[in-house]
Amino acid sequence: MDKPVVRTSRRRREHSAEFKRQLVARSLEPGASVAAVAMEGGINANLLFGWRRKYLDGLPQIDSATPQQPSAVLLPVSIEAAPADRRSTPSSLMRPAGGAIEIEIGNARVRLRGSVDEANLRTVLTALRSLT
Repeated sequence: MDKPVVRTSRRRREHSAEFKRQLVARSLEPGASVAAVAMEGGINANLLFGWRRKYLDGLPQIDSATPQQPSAVLLPVSIEAAPADRRSTPSSLMRPAGGAIEIEIGNARVRLRGSVDEANLRTVLTALRSLT
C-alpha cells in the first residue's frame, strides 16, 4: 500500500487524509482486523481506532492532520446604564439579614442568627438527627 506521509518540523508523522480514509474503510469491512490493517499500514492500532471513532462520529478531523476549530461567531452587544433607582448601594449589599432561628432535636439545640447557607444547615441538621 502506498503510504504518503507529510513530514513537518514536528516529530509526529502526519498522514494524508486519503491514507486515513483508505485504512478506515479497510478496517470497517466485515471480518477485518483493526490490528492487522494498522500493521499493514505501518501505524499503531490505537491511532487507527481513533481515526475510526472520528469517522463514525462524523467529525471532520479525519480529513486533516490538525483538528479544526469551529470559527467564532461575534454577536453585537450594547451596554446600557441601569436606572438610578435600581442600583444597589454597597451598604445595602453588606447588610446582614436579621432574625434568629432556634432548633431543638433531642438534647441538642442549634441557634442560627443572620443569613444561613441552606447546604450547611442541612448538614448540621442531618448530623443532629443521627445523634438522637
